Amino acid sequence: MDTEDFQQAEEFKQKGNDCFKHSKYQEASDFYTKAIDCHSTSPKAAPYYSNRAFCQLKLENYGLALEDSKTSIKLDPNFVKGYYREGSAYLALGKLEDARNSFKAAHKLQPKDTDINEKLKKLKQMIYEKEFLKSIEIQHTPLVIHPEDIIVEPSYNGPKLEEDNQEITAEWVLNLMNWMKDQKKLHKKYVWILIKRCNNILKQYKALIDLDYGQDEKLTVCGDIHGQYYDLLNIFSLNGNPSPSNPYLFNGDFVDRGSFSVECILTLIAWKVHNPNVIHFTRGNHESKNMNKMYGFEGEVIHKYDSKTMEFFSDFFQNLPLCYVLNKKVMVNHGGLFSNDGVTLEDIRAIDRYQEPPDTGLMTDLLWSDPVKQNGRHPSKRGISIGFGPDVAQKFLADNKLELLVRSHEMKENGYEIEADGKVITVFSAPNYCDQMGNKGAYIIFKGSDMKPDIKTFSAVEHPKVPPMAYSRNFLNLF
Repeated sequence: MDTEDFQQAEEFKQKGNDCFKHSKYQEASDFYTKAIDCHSTSPKAAPYYSNRAFCQLKLENYGLALEDSKTSIKLDPNFVKGYYREGSAYLALGKLEDARNSFKAAHKLQPKDTDINEKLKKLKQMIYEKEFLKSIEIQHTPLVIHPEDIIVEPSYNGPKLEEDNQEITAEWVLNLMNWMKDQKKLHKKYVWILIKRCNNILKQYKALIDLDYGQDEKLTVCGDIHGQYYDLLNIFSLNGNPSPSNPYLFNGDFVDRGSFSVECILTLIAWKVHNPNVIHFTRGNHESKNMNKMYGFEGEVIHKYDSKTMEFFSDFFQNLPLCYVLNKKVMVNHGGLFSNDGVTLEDIRAIDRYQEPPDTGLMTDLLWSDPVKQNGRHPSKRGISIGFGPDVAQKFLADNKLELLVRSHEMKENGYEIEADGKVITVFSAPNYCDQMGNKGAYIIFKGSDMKPDIKTFSAVEHPKVPPMAYSRNFLNLF
C-alpha cells in the first residue's frame, strides 16, 4: 500500500470510527469497506477488516464477522484483534471450542492481557457446563408443572389466580400489564399456571397453522419485540389491545436483548390464555436455550424467579408453532425460506417442532434465513442457514399458491423493508433496538377483504433505566 493509498484508507477508517461511536454500525462498516478497497491485500489492511468485523458483530451478522476476522488474520498473523474478533464471532454462533482456540491464539501473542485471560477462563467454564448438560440430556418429554405446590405469601397483593382453571378475563390481563409496568413481579405460582395453560392450547396445533379472516375482519402482524416491554405497551396503545375484533400475530423473538423479556412473554401468554384467538405467535431463533443463555433471557428469569421457571419457559418455546398462512395468501414465519427448492406447506406442517433448533434443516431455515438482493441461494451473513434471493422467494410462493412472505428477524431503519418486487416484507417491532440503533418499529395490518399489507411505523418510548442485556452473562461484554 503506497503512502497516498494508506492516507486515504486511514481517513476512511477515522470516518468509520466516528460512525461507530455514534452506533451507526452500517455506515461505519461502509467506511471500513472503502478503507479496505484502497488496498485489500496489504497487512496494513488487517485493522480495517477487524473493525468491519466488529460492526458485523454489532449488526448480528456473525458469519460476515467471522469472514472478516479470518481475512485480517491471514493478512497479519500477529494481529491480536483479528483473533479476538474471530473468537467473538465463534462465541456468538455457539461454537465454544472454536472460540477458545481463537482466544488461545490471541493469548499466545499477548500472554499477559488480562481481558484475554478472563475470556479464556469463562470459555472454559461454558464448555464444562455445556458438556455436563449434554451428559445428562434425555429425549424430550414435556415437563410436568405443579403450581399447586407453591405457597403464595400473604404479603403478595398483585394479580392472582385462585384456581388453575379460573377464567382469565381481559380485565385481569390489563391489570397484569399495569402491575408489571410498575416493575412488579407476577407471583411465580401464577407464572407457572399461565405457562401450563398456554402449553395446553399450543399442543393442539401443528407446526403450520392456517388462519382465515372474513371480509370485514383484520389481523395485526408484529415482528421482533426483544424484551422491550414498554414499546409493546405502546403498540397496544397505538393499535388497540388484543380482542376478538383486534387480533395479533407476534412473529418470534419476544425475548432476549431487552431486559423486560419476562414482562413481554407473560403479557402475550396471558392474552393467549384469555382467548386463543386474540394472540397468535411463532417461534423465533431467540426462543431457544442457547440464545437465551447468551442474550439475557435465562439470566433475567433466574434473577426474577428461578432456574425451574426457566425450564418451563424453554419447554413452552418448544410448543410454539413455526409458521402461519393467512387466508391462503400470506405466509408468516420468523426467518425466511429454505436451503432447497420443492418445500411444500405440508412439509412445514409435518415438522417435529418439539426440539431445540438443529444446525440445519427446514426448522432452522424457518427461524434463521434472510432475504438477499441477488438471485439464488447464498451463504448466510449470520453463519447459520442461508440467504435467499428474490427468485427463490417468488418460486416458493408460486409453487405453494401464495402471494406474500412476511418475516422478521432483522432490524430495519424504518421498522420494515419490502423486497423481491413486493413479495417479501420484513417487519421489526423493537424501535431504537437495544437503546442504541435509532430505528423505528413497525407493524402490519391485514384486512380479510384483500390481505394487502397496511404498514404502520412508530418510535420508541421511554422505559425504566434498566439497560439492554442487564441479565446476560458477562462474557457477552466481548461485544
